[in-house]
Amino acid sequence: MIKQPSLALAAAVLLAGASGASATTMSSTKPADTLNLTTTQQKAAWHDLYMKSLSQKGPSGFTAKVGETLPSSITTAPVTEKAASAVPALKPYNFAMLQSELVIVNPNDHKIAEVITR
Repeated sequence: MIKQPSLALAAAVLLAGASGASATTMSSTKPADTLNLTTTQQKAAWHDLYMKSLSQKGPSGFTAKVGETLPSSITTAPVTEKAASAVPALKPYNFAMLQSELVIVNPNDHKIAEVITR
């Protein structure tokens, strides 16, 4: 009789672990080539990611537009934990500062997902 409750407990623990793992998998966000942030989210992203010292000039004739590929000459960095905490949708992305623009980039294909201006 002692073995049955132990077996039931083990089954419950296994099932709880499996459902927890599947919830984690479902909640993980993959970057896309477009990202539609609200005005509030854009302001939070700007506040948490803007660093004048990281500002760089794009190649001659380049204009950052959603869907375009970011030139390889532009340096990107992963979104900071602070910004990802404030705007969870940003977590899987990289970003770049181009003069007065914050450019959110899909790190897999370097497509511009969002352009935020102040």
